[in-house]
Amino acid sequence: MVMDAAPDWLREELVTLAWCWRLSRRDGVVVGLTSHDRDLTVGGIYYRAAPGMKPSAVETSDAIETGTLDLEGAIASDAIAARDLDAGRWDGAALALFVTDWSAPEAAPVTVARGTLGAVERRGAAFAAELQGVVRALDGPVCPATSPSCRAALGDRGCRVDLAPRTHIRRVVAVDGRAVTLDSAAPAGAMTFGELMWMEGPACGLASPVIGEAGAVLALAEVPPFDVGAPVRVRLVEGCDKQLATCRARFGNAVNFRGEAQLPGNDLLTRYPGG
Repeated sequence: MVMDAAPDWLREELVTLAWCWRLSRRDGVVVGLTSHDRDLTVGGIYYRAAPGMKPSAVETSDAIETGTLDLEGAIASDAIAARDLDAGRWDGAALALFVTDWSAPEAAPVTVARGTLGAVERRGAAFAAELQGVVRALDGPVCPATSPSCRAALGDRGCRVDLAPRTHIRRVVAVDGRAVTLDSAAPAGAMTFGELMWMEGPACGLASPVIGEAGAVLALAEVPPFDVGAPVRVRLVEGCDKQLATCRARFGNAVNFRGEAQLPGNDLLTRYPGG
């Protein structure tokens, strides 16, 4: 949570303030909403009037511990749609909550909280979301635990494999539950543990892990959230099973393997002499 120094307009006996929310989805979509009864433009971003939006009580302190903030509001069909919430488009979205002077929106606003959206819950025609502050990042482990498999993700800074030649554009010509059929097969054995991202249609921007392949047919981890239609373009990113043998033979990248494949397991401690 962040609170800036209060400007002069916020110290007046009668204030004309409005709450504003700036939501930035992971796919680049930015939505501005305000509790005011009229639309506002703040910092070059258009904030639509959404009087039903409201935050829970906000508390700030000097302690490192910080609570979460709950955000509630109505589902607007053209701003925050129910189907987008259900599809997970808003999961992990960055949120900035601030107050501004609605009579002079060009004045510098006062930031109240920043963070990312956690769990999003639908309640009929409304929704509730938890705002997780930046201190939440401190909850992660200080150092990674040992593991026989690689802890890096294919292509990240730890792995360093170039994904450009391992990214393919195809068209999905048929969908049957979790099975999708491509217009031409991806490289054999390359797509399991990979990712399929929809580039067209209602599901554009959404991605799903690939858990199996058989020629031009891929098995997804989940059923597409929308009737995607066909044919539609998709982007395929190859996968990795995170085993040392695969890293060495397929990628020639054993030097960057982020695991301890030869580390003895706990069963070594239970063996009897000569066992």
